[in-house]
Amino acid sequence: MDVSELLDTSVADLGLAQDVEQAQQIIRSAGRRLADAHGSTVVLLEEGCCFYADEDAVSPLWKGQRFPVRQCISGWSILNRQPAIVPDIQTDDRVPQEAYRPTFVKSLVIVPMRVEDPLGAIGAYWIQPHRVTDEELARLQSLAEAAGAALTRLMASPSARLVGSGAAGALV
Repeated sequence: MDVSELLDTSVADLGLAQDVEQAQQIIRSAGRRLADAHGSTVVLLEEGCCFYADEDAVSPLWKGQRFPVRQCISGWSILNRQPAIVPDIQTDDRVPQEAYRPTFVKSLVIVPMRVEDPLGAIGAYWIQPHRVTDEELARLQSLAEAAGAALTRLMASPSARLVGSGAAGALV
């Protein structure tokens, strides 16, 4: 399947997703493949934090963890309503080095979902320094637009339920 077909299929699948967990699985898988990345994550904004809800990566990243929105690169993307493009994480002051040092990540791009009123972001990560192409960025932004619509619909559903601890749980 070529990337255009993958994007079309992923957008269609998101429109049919029955719950947040299913949508997250579609987003994380499609994000990684659409960017030809070594990892992808789904980040949800909740109560001033970025909740790393799901991931598809060559090794574990931050799934299940929460970081203050003003202290992570995903939060920067969400708050600024624009992509965070980082070809080399070691040279970008927005990247919290202590969180990235133990990981494989050397480059990343984060795109907000639902740009006009972000509810989260999609991240793509590479093992080596990588400059995201215009095509990769456009595909991730299209996925993020569809993901934002799907998650908005699913989170409003009466069948959505909270998981996690306390009031900071994530909707699934």
